[in-house]
Amino acid sequence: MIVTRFAPSPNGPLHWGHAYSAIIAHDLAREAGGKFLLRIEDIDGPRSRPELADEFRRDLEWLGLEWEEVPAQGTRLASYEAALERLDAMGVLYACTCTRAEIAAAASETGPEGPVYPGTCKHRGVSADAPAALRLDVERALAPTGPLTWTDAIAGEQAVDLSRLGDPVLRRKDLPASYHLAVTLDDAADGVTLVTRGLDLFHASPVHRTLQALLGLPVPQWHHHALLLDEEGRKLAKRRGSPAIADYRMAGEDGLGWADKLRTAQWPCGISLGKAHI
Repeated sequence: MIVTRFAPSPNGPLHWGHAYSAIIAHDLAREAGGKFLLRIEDIDGPRSRPELADEFRRDLEWLGLEWEEVPAQGTRLASYEAALERLDAMGVLYACTCTRAEIAAAASETGPEGPVYPGTCKHRGVSADAPAALRLDVERALAPTGPLTWTDAIAGEQAVDLSRLGDPVLRRKDLPASYHLAVTLDDAADGVTLVTRGLDLFHASPVHRTLQALLGLPVPQWHHHALLLDEEGRKLAKRRGSPAIADYRMAGEDGLGWADKLRTAQWPCGISLGKAHI
């Protein structure tokens, strides 16, 4: 049975890119007689706003979607800590105190997540009292796993290649887990069999596949869909103030009609949403 999920973070309103992703995940599950899950990713510190979760539910209902809600990330902190302890016991983690500015100054190349971390703290001691992130030592992590692959429903089988990501952060200095660790553990706990998300996260899947191998987690299939772009050809984003679904909902627009427009959108874009295009 296909189990998909939509996992928004309550640090800003949902925009049409979120709606598109939710509809794709919802429809893939429904067409196969599977489950569509809603999971709130609420461990982003003070940026998380609990009241937005209720707004998300109203937005999804307005679009005509039906879901089963699973526990939010904030209830799963013990599982993140347990996984970090296991990885630490394997010798594949190390502490890192570098700031973003230090990483940018030291990096010799740029990858899909920005400047590629050059392993500065891997080669030096870090004081136990210093606020530190925890990074995955990719070289050590891949030694016991051997070559790994993962499968995208659109792009097909992919070899795990972490060369352009550096050693990814699994626990941030200020948060109990990074996106990479939390989403991998949560998807396994929720029985997700098809990870549906945008192409902007295609590069993250090799990290998640590596963690699955290390922690003995089930391996889903992935479905990375195309992105909605704004009129300047950039993906929609909260930080750029992309049009919020709630604005259309509260203005009395037809949510089912907008959902159908998203389902039948042709590429390149054809439907105007103010500054966004579908």
